Amino acid sequence: MSTAGTASVRKRERVQEVDVLRGFALLGIVLVNVPAMAGPHLGPGGELYVSWVDETAAWLVTTLVSAKFYLLFAFLFGYSFTLQRASAEYAGAPFAPRQLRRLIGLFLLGLAHAVLLFPGDILMTYAVLSLVLFAVRDIAPRTAVRVAACLVTGVAAYMLTWGVCTVALTDPVRSQDLREIEAAARGTAAAYRDGFASVVRTNLEVWRDGLGWNILYGADMLAAFLVGLAAGRRRLLAETDRHRAWLARIAVRALPVGLAGSALMAVCRNGPLDIRWYDIGSAVGVLTAPALTAAYACGLLLMARTRAGGRVTEALAGVGRLALTHYLTQSLVMALVFTGYGLAWYGRYGTTVLLAGCLVLYLAQLALSHWLLRHFRYGPAEWLLRAMTLARRP
Repeated sequence: MSTAGTASVRKRERVQEVDVLRGFALLGIVLVNVPAMAGPHLGPGGELYVSWVDETAAWLVTTLVSAKFYLLFAFLFGYSFTLQRASAEYAGAPFAPRQLRRLIGLFLLGLAHAVLLFPGDILMTYAVLSLVLFAVRDIAPRTAVRVAACLVTGVAAYMLTWGVCTVALTDPVRSQDLREIEAAARGTAAAYRDGFASVVRTNLEVWRDGLGWNILYGADMLAAFLVGLAAGRRRLLAETDRHRAWLARIAVRALPVGLAGSALMAVCRNGPLDIRWYDIGSAVGVLTAPALTAAYACGLLLMARTRAGGRVTEALAGVGRLALTHYLTQSLVMALVFTGYGLAWYGRYGTTVLLAGCLVLYLAQLALSHWLLRHFRYGPAEWLLRAMTLARRP
């Protein structure tokens, strides 16, 4: 990267578009994570209970949110890698030790997050995948995008093969299977409603059971990292005015593809097709979710340049600047609400109530961000990670 380019990044200090997209991604993350942390809705007798309203809400979440926003986060993580490298070069500091300290700090935060709060943590995965990103940091942008396309295609092909075999070789779900699912849900609910040790033990079990799929989806995240790295090398988000027509074309062309694929994914995951079709739906989602993610991002960047969208994107930027703090705070609040750490409401509410709670929490974070940034430069988690990265007090 040229000295002029590095100085430009440093002079502006932050690329606001990165913060805007990151703040928007946080909304999608909480909408997906909270139902997972809250568990399936169990009736008074411990039976699974799903109303048509909750079914519709879950179907819409799968269509519009699931598998889209972790990709946006991963893209921004790859983009931010180029900004961190530029910052280290401008400061005259070796990039490798800085980055290694940052990744160790990120991994430790993720480990604590997964064990204590939410086993669906992504910070550890980001830390590990960033070692790959560091190794290929000088890759040509076009090559990075091609490798990303191969990774996405490979993950989708594996899932599709697995899904087709599942549909062909297994029988439809029977009432006995439903009783076993209900029994497992009751056991998990009892564990999460118990004390500290039970919650931690259950988190570890859930994390272990999902490790294989986390590794598989890690390839999908790495693809988003590489696209973000390529975009950062091209300074795409720092020069959005130059690319307005291009952003508009992407939004218009990607939106119908993304919506169609996501709707098919919801049909397989949420019905009317049964659970045997889940992996086929996931394969379609892996292939088409990037299109809907791109449409969201491009639409938001275009809106940011309008007078009406200015205040909205300014609020989103505030949340995005404190994204790590808010991500961990979301899990802390949910752990206090749904586990034995606090109210122990695991399994007591359906999707509609949970989504309403998500919106209240996110609005509170918007307000809190505004207050915090008036008084502090960093959020607590950002300050801690920065201290570990710099090996000194920020």
